[in-house]
Amino acid sequence: MGFRTRIKEYRARYDMTQEELALKVGVRRETISFLERGVYMPSLQLAYDVAQVFNTTIEDVFIFHDEKTEKKNQK
Repeated sequence: MGFRTRIKEYRARYDMTQEELALKVGVRRETISFLERGVYMPSLQLAYDVAQVFNTTIEDVFIFHDEKTEKKNQK
């Protein structure tokens, strides 16, 4: 399963640094960086916490997709 995020977009909208977001959700700044780059899959709790900071839903911040299904659909 792959995913992408809109964290960077939301941080810009809220004029928030990675460090500030990390402090609000209780993780290190590097974790936020990994999330933004799609390197790290968040736990459900972390995804929820990030969405709460931005007053939105998990589905709006994190876009999950099934890579196997996408490859089948491309054929």
